[in-house]
Amino acid sequence: MSKLIHENQWVWIVVQDPGVNEQFLGQHDKDNDVSFIPAFLKKEDALQNIYRMALDKSRKYETQAILYEELVSHCADNGFALFILNETGHVLEKIKSKD
Repeated sequence: MSKLIHENQWVWIVVQDPGVNEQFLGQHDKDNDVSFIPAFLKKEDALQNIYRMALDKSRKYETQAILYEELVSHCADNGFALFILNETGHVLEKIKSKD
């Protein structure tokens, strides 16, 4: 469970190849050896941080809203942690895939 996110709340993520084989954009924290999906509480924060992420320049990206519960389920099913980030990319909360 999240301390920052309420039930049925939408969060913002970055999607790779929107519309065609789209995937949630994951990142890897090399220092802690953890793969995670970055999520944001506001669309503006996601847009501001998209270019701070590791991106494949040959692909297209866009921000999309998703229900928090769906995102947590996706992370758990695919072995990702979920990191809630703020407007500067600072981690506000880390949610392990078992939470």
